[in-house]
Amino acid sequence: MALEGGMRCVKFLVFFFNFLFWLCGIALIVIGIYVQIELNKTLIMSSPSASGAPIVIIVVGVVIFFVSFFGCCGASKENYCMVTTFAILLTCIFLVEIAAAIAGYIFKDKVRAVLQDGLEDAMKKYGNDSLVTQTLDELQRKYSCCGANNYTDWSTIEPFKSNHSVPASCCWANATVPTCYLRPTPATINVQGCAQSIEAWLKKHIVIVAAVALGIAFFELLGIIFACCLMKGIRSGYEVM
Repeated sequence: MALEGGMRCVKFLVFFFNFLFWLCGIALIVIGIYVQIELNKTLIMSSPSASGAPIVIIVVGVVIFFVSFFGCCGASKENYCMVTTFAILLTCIFLVEIAAAIAGYIFKDKVRAVLQDGLEDAMKKYGNDSLVTQTLDELQRKYSCCGANNYTDWSTIEPFKSNHSVPASCCWANATVPTCYLRPTPATINVQGCAQSIEAWLKKHIVIVAAVALGIAFFELLGIIFACCLMKGIRSGYEVM
């Protein structure tokens, strides 16, 4: 009876963890879509590497969503094949997340270069593309920045090159001089580049993402262990209620 009760508890835990995975899958899908929208709205990057991260998040979320549903069915039906498949798929997801974390750590120093390239490409379209112009203006106001590296980047872009000016969105939010962008100085406009500002914002929030990822990975590891225990119980022929 003790063994039967223990296996019943394992079955409940497998079902419970699968429900948590299901919620995590939904959360990852939402986060991935949100990040993708923000990248499209603010960074205006045409490089595939710019949208690679949110796409990976969305794909992992979708996979976890369906795998967790599959695991719930296997646990409730006490199907050895389904529980085994669930454990294998969850192990694969766990390994992929570890690989992604390692790759993210290795390539973290390239974020600045990707941001800078995207911003420089967008600056070249400023004034010619209304969507790019509006988005860059919103970006510079939101992050209190100007240009890719600094405000002098605009001196290479027409029509700012000819009159040594910058976009009006480079002015301080509380600027007292309405035409400060016509004669830009560090005393009247934001001098810091947007690549640096966005990179700082990303580094500030990456800690939260890393904590969430570690939490999900921990629950996945527990789920794998409980699934293996349930597999052993089903295979041994014990009745799991």
